[in-house]
Amino acid sequence: MVRSDRVLWLLVGLLVGLLFLTVIAVVIYKLWPQLNPELVVVAPLDSECDLRAGPCVGLLPGGGEISFSIEPKEIPLVVPLRLGVELKGLFAHNVEVDFIGIGMQMGFNRSQLRAEGSGRFSGKGVLPVCIRSAMEWEARVMVHTDKGVMAAPFRFITVKQGVTLPER
Repeated sequence: MVRSDRVLWLLVGLLVGLLFLTVIAVVIYKLWPQLNPELVVVAPLDSECDLRAGPCVGLLPGGGEISFSIEPKEIPLVVPLRLGVELKGLFAHNVEVDFIGIGMQMGFNRSQLRAEGSGRFSGKGVLPVCIRSAMEWEARVMVHTDKGVMAAPFRFITVKQGVTLPER
C-alpha cells in the first residue's frame, strides 16, 4: 500500500509539472509576437546622431521619416525621460520606444507613446541603473502601421553621475 501511494504521488507530480510546462509554453507562444514584433522596414542607424544635441531623424527605405527626441538632454538614469516622436510620410496606429542595452541585457523596457495629432507622439520612459560608469543604449522607435511595424534605431550613451563623456 505504501509503495502504490508513492507511485501515485510521483505520477501526480509529473502531471502537474507537465501541465506547468505546457502553460508556460503557451504563454511564451502568445506573448512572443508582442515582445518581438516582426519589423517590415528598419531605417539604417545614423552613427552621427547625437540625441543630446537635439532630435535625430531615421530615414526609412521607400520613404517616410521618424524623428526622435529625448529630454532632459543629459539622459539621466532612473529619472523620468520625456520622449517625443514625429512622423513624416507615415500614418501610425501606435508608437512605442524600446530601450535596449548594447552589450548587456537590461531586461524588457518599452514605453507606449500617446498620439498628439499631426504625426506627433509623446510619452515617458525610464532607464535603469547599470553597473558600468558609461552604458551604450539603443532607443528603437517602433511605428505600428497598416503595412506592419516599421522601426528606426537611435543610439546614445548614459553616464553615472560624476562621470563625464569624452568629446566627439
